[in-house]
Amino acid sequence: MEKLLRQKLGDAEAKAFFSRAVYLINIGANDYVSPFTTNSSVLQSFSKEEYVGMVIGNLTDTIKEIYRKGGKKFGFLNLGSLGCVPRQKALVPGNTGSCFEEITEIAKLHNAALSKALQELEIKLVEFKYAKHDINISFSERANNPEKYGFKVADRACCGSGPYRGINSCGGKRGVTEYELCSDPSEYLFFDSNHISDKANKQISELMWSGAPNITGPYNLKALFEA
Repeated sequence: MEKLLRQKLGDAEAKAFFSRAVYLINIGANDYVSPFTTNSSVLQSFSKEEYVGMVIGNLTDTIKEIYRKGGKKFGFLNLGSLGCVPRQKALVPGNTGSCFEEITEIAKLHNAALSKALQELEIKLVEFKYAKHDINISFSERANNPEKYGFKVADRACCGSGPYRGINSCGGKRGVTEYELCSDPSEYLFFDSNHISDKANKQISELMWSGAPNITGPYNLKALFEA
C-alpha cells in the first residue's frame, strides 16, 4: 500500500497523507484467549507478565514502524473482561454463570501495560497523538446494566449453542451443525459466542468517536481527525 501510494501521489504528498491518516488498532484478545482454548503451552514457558510484555512489545514495534512511515495519529481499544464473554464462560465448570477469571486477569495486565506504553510513546515520538477507548468500562456498564442501554439479555449470546450459547457454532459451519438463533439480535449484548452485537458495536463506536476523556482519551477520534 505504501509503495502504491508513493507511486500515485509522489513521496511528499504520500507522506502528508500518512500523517493525516488515523490508524485504528484493536489487538490482544486472541493472543490471551488462545492459550486457554488451544493446546498452547506458552503460559508454561512464560509468566503472564512476560507474555503480556511480548504482545505489547510487538504492538509498540508496529506503531514505531508506522510512525517512521509518517503516521502520527492512532486509535486504540483496550480489552474488556475477556473471561465474561460467552465462549469463555462456557469453559468454567458447573455452568454457574461465573466468568473465566484467569483470562480476565491477563486482560487487566494488558490494559495496564498498554496505557504505560502509549504514555511513553507520547513522550518519545514528536507529534504522536492517540485516542484510547476504555472498552473495559463501556463493556462492564452494559453487562451490569443492560436495560439502561437498551438490551434485554447480557448473559448469553443471540446465536450459538450450549451454555450461554457459548459454543462457537453459529451458522453451523465450524464442526457443530446445530445452533440456536434469537429472534431479535438487537435485544442482546452479544451476537455470538465471541462478539458483541451490531447495536452494542454502534454504541461503542459512538463513544470512540465523541466520548468524554474518561472513556476515550486523551483525544477521541473526532478530535484526533481534526488535530
